[in-house]
This record gives sequence, structure tokens and C-alpha cells, in this order.
Amino acid sequence: MGPGWEALADAARLRHLRLLGGFRPGPQDDAPEGCVTLLLLGPDEPGGFWAHFTEQPEYRDGHPDPMDRWSARVIGAWADDLGARALYPFGGAPYHPFYRWAVSAGVAAPSPVRLLCGPESGLFVSFRGALALNWPVALPEPAPAPCGACAAPCATACPVGALTPDGYDVPRCKAHLARPEGADCLHRGCAVRRSCPPGAGYGRVEAQSAFHMRHFL
Repeated sequence: MGPGWEALADAARLRHLRLLGGFRPGPQDDAPEGCVTLLLLGPDEPGGFWAHFTEQPEYRDGHPDPMDRWSARVIGAWADDLGARALYPFGGAPYHPFYRWAVSAGVAAPSPVRLLCGPESGLFVSFRGALALNWPVALPEPAPAPCGACAAPCATACPVGALTPDGYDVPRCKAHLARPEGADCLHRGCAVRRSCPPGAGYGRVEAQSAFHMRHFL
């Protein structure tokens, strides 16, 4: 038997991560063989994650995919210490079904624009990895999904109509970001994500949003 929820949550915070939630996977969940509990990890924000990350060698070395490499180093080492398996939402196909796992865990729910929406983070919810544990963990009850009574400002927030309930037009989005009129989204983060009421009060650092937008573009 390994550590429980509180100990794991404390250990995550020491690594500038947040334990977002988890679930007991079944055969249909595409979890690794022997996984009894699957826990989802995100950045510990607004708890100093960005300030910590910008001091790390992956951010400073000029090589591609710095946040993914940092995640693999930190979560991978922690998984080794636990005797667990580290899983990531990056690294090439076949990709792990983080979207489905987040919904199963109650960590986030599909929004009107199909992006996942977290109860606290809104459309800024993000995942740096997961831990597949071979022991049961007593999991807290997930928070209620945030979209039920929302007026859905996300559905009309994109200035060029690239991200709507009908889908995501990636070329249109990138074309907008590359033009001067796209500077607001490029430097402050996606207008759709910023329009989400929970996300508006989440405290995502604009420099972090700009980092992700530059890498996306």
C-alpha cells in the first residue's frame, strides 16, 4: 500500500504541481495494466508554478518543448520514487486519452466550445501528466461541473470565430495570431479561455499564456 491522497497532494505541491483528481479505471479506460488508481496532475497555479518553471534548465536551454521536458523529468522521477508509472499528454501517438480521463475523474467537463472546463480553472485547466498507481487511493468528491448555469460567453468570444460550438478552425486561429490585430490573444492568452467566468478569476499569469500561445503559433 502506498501513500494516500493528502500525502500525494503535499508531494505534488513540493514539485510545483497540483493533484487535480483521480479515478479507478476500468477495462474501457485504456489505463496501463495493473493500474488501480489513476491521478491527474496539473501545474500548481497560481501558486508559483510559472516563477519556478522559468528558473529551470529546460526553460533556459533554448531547446524545443521546454515544459514537456520539465514535466517528464519531474513527474518521471516522482513516479520512479513511488513505484508508479508516469503518463503524459504529449510525446507522440498513440496519445493517452487525457480528455476522457479528466471527465471520468470529474476534474473537468466538456464546455460549449468542446474544450475542457475545470471548476476552479475554467478553460485554463491543463494537464502536465498522470500517475498510474497499483494501490487504491481514497479520492475526494469532485466539484460540480461549472458550465450548467453559465451564459456561455466562450461561445462567442473568439474575435475571428475560430473557436465555437461548431468546432475549432486552427488555420483561422493561427492566421489571426500572426496578424497585428491578434496581439491581444497572442500576448494575453486566448480570448475564449479568458472569457470563461471561473478562468477569469483563476490567476493564470499572462506571461505563461503568452508562452503557450507562442509555442502553438
